Amino acid sequence: MEFKLNKSSNGHGAFEYELDGQRVAEITWAEHNGIMSIDHTYVSNVLRGQGVAKKLLDEAANYARKEQLKVNAVCSYVVSAFEKSNEYDDIKV
Repeated sequence: MEFKLNKSSNGHGAFEYELDGQRVAEITWAEHNGIMSIDHTYVSNVLRGQGVAKKLLDEAANYARKEQLKVNAVCSYVVSAFEKSNEYDDIKV
């Protein structure tokens, strides 16, 4: 599964996954002052139960590490993932 990075000039970004020309999964954020606020995670019913949300979060986390950003968890999925695991401790705000 390969995610496409989509960044705008106003600091918003997303990793997206398309299937048959339709966006079926995404994680979105806004960047400001070295902080990446992840505000939304979406996975279509056709992909549910396959760990896609975790893969999206891992992709975003790796992006944050590469860009030397900290992550502010706003999205409920990311908040929960941060609480359940210490694998993201290095990028948490």
